[in-house]
Amino acid sequence: MRSILITGGNGGLGLGIGRYFLEKQDDAQVWLGVRSNRGAATALADEFDGRCRLVDLEVTSREAWEAAVSTMTEAHGRLDVLVNNAGMHRDALLATMDDDAWHSVVSSNLDSVFFGCRAVIPTMMRQRFGRIVNIASLSAILPPLGQTNYAAAKAGVVALTQTLAKEVARAGITVNAVLPGYIETEALAPMDEEAAKQAKRGIPMRRFGQPAEVAAAVAFLACQDAGYVTGSALKIDGGIF
Repeated sequence: MRSILITGGNGGLGLGIGRYFLEKQDDAQVWLGVRSNRGAATALADEFDGRCRLVDLEVTSREAWEAAVSTMTEAHGRLDVLVNNAGMHRDALLATMDDDAWHSVVSSNLDSVFFGCRAVIPTMMRQRFGRIVNIASLSAILPPLGQTNYAAAKAGVVALTQTLAKEVARAGITVNAVLPGYIETEALAPMDEEAAKQAKRGIPMRRFGQPAEVAAAVAFLACQDAGYVTGSALKIDGGIF
């Protein structure tokens, strides 16, 4: 049995990662960390009854993280995999960006990873095993206009990942990041047809990625056999960078 926590479990990418684990690994016990908008997450839990559950999780709250980890360890006695996937973006040029747009994006994308990693490390150290996969973004290394807040936060996730990987390596814990580019989720919903065509022209593969393609990379980094892979930042972008 493998106990897996995925934050942002109500979004397209979080649901895709959760489904991948559930379909590909019979021993996976998946917990979807959610705060609101539970419909799709509840549907996945119903589909995989007994193997997929929801857990209340406000990812920017230390207390919420401690409660979620406690719930999981009481149920399974362990916590094997954390996928820090929750996040948001509020794009604007820096000159016109208000304070709340800065702080909310940095908090949801970077503070959440700090709180999450810190919450699971004690359990993973006692186990002498753990896999942490942090979902960053291609914006961390190839930032577009209007994303100073989001790009800074995701670059921080990569740096946090690489530093933490060194701190916990001897305890049998790996920490890696994946950097998705354009992925077919609700994040692309505001993009009109012409903007989508233009974006695809900038991708050597000439298409957007699928959540399952990100999930496959996450599952590899989370598996037993990836024990010598840590501190990596794997881009999944169709060749953009």
